[in-house]
Amino acid sequence: MLQRSKTRPQQQLSLGQRLLRDRVLLLFALPGTALIIAFHYVPLLGNVIAFKDYQPFLGISGSDWSGWANFGVIFNGDPAFLRALKNTLILTSLQSIFVFPAPILLALLLNSLFSERIKRIAQSILYLPHFMSWVIVVALFQQMLGGSGLLNNYLRSHDLATINIIGNSELFHVLLTSQIIWKDTGWATILFLAALSQIDSQLYEAASVDGASRMRQLWHVTLPGLRGIIILLFILRLGDSLTVGFEQIILQQQAVGRDISEVLDTYVYNNGVIGGAWGVAAAVGLVKGLVGVALVLAANKVAHIFGEQGVYQR
Repeated sequence: MLQRSKTRPQQQLSLGQRLLRDRVLLLFALPGTALIIAFHYVPLLGNVIAFKDYQPFLGISGSDWSGWANFGVIFNGDPAFLRALKNTLILTSLQSIFVFPAPILLALLLNSLFSERIKRIAQSILYLPHFMSWVIVVALFQQMLGGSGLLNNYLRSHDLATINIIGNSELFHVLLTSQIIWKDTGWATILFLAALSQIDSQLYEAASVDGASRMRQLWHVTLPGLRGIIILLFILRLGDSLTVGFEQIILQQQAVGRDISEVLDTYVYNNGVIGGAWGVAAAVGLVKGLVGVALVLAANKVAHIFGEQGVYQR
């Protein structure tokens, strides 16, 4: 007579036992967690000044409550705010179309190289601009494309008409997008190259046996293998869609004027830190953050509908 084997239920560990088991990982995570709490979550409490007539010499507790008055620039359509919002949306669109796909294309190009030595050298060169500050990057572009830069000096030496790029308001958005692509595309390929390395090589062999060309293999094997990481990064990018580069823009704002270069981040800085309208600046920053959170949640919901994991699981 056969007896059924009884499986012993797995004993659930208590909180103290789990903390003791994972103590090494928790210790490693402690410094990063402390930094995030100190510099990201604790400052969120300062958003209360969006509802106050904040005066620095009185402090947060001493300033009078103003209710929703500071949000009037948003609800009433202040021209300066609308101009900053328009420029932000233009830059966000350009970055979504040109900046976001750039590391994907570069990663596919690097992955197609057969020589590992050449691939490592190319990666090292492409990573370097990421470690330069925006001050250096802007200075390099000015030395190359400015009125007295290398390009215009070359054109003058050959009796050709010079090109006004730096300081040209019509080309400012294109210039910003080009700077971001040059600086961060190489570094952003790291995640995509890691995802490419996880694709099973047997899938390519099977596709090749079936007569699939390199383009077919790219479309039916490579891109589906990258789909998860692409969707994840795109959702995270939506959260920062209204953040288009404060330091990069503020360094070049004087050259083209605020009409074309003012974005939400510089609007907050110019009105809060420079202009002293702390409550208005906090209100704009708060709404910008809430919109970013809403976009992430909505995009993640759409990803779940199409069967993707997204940023977090259901």
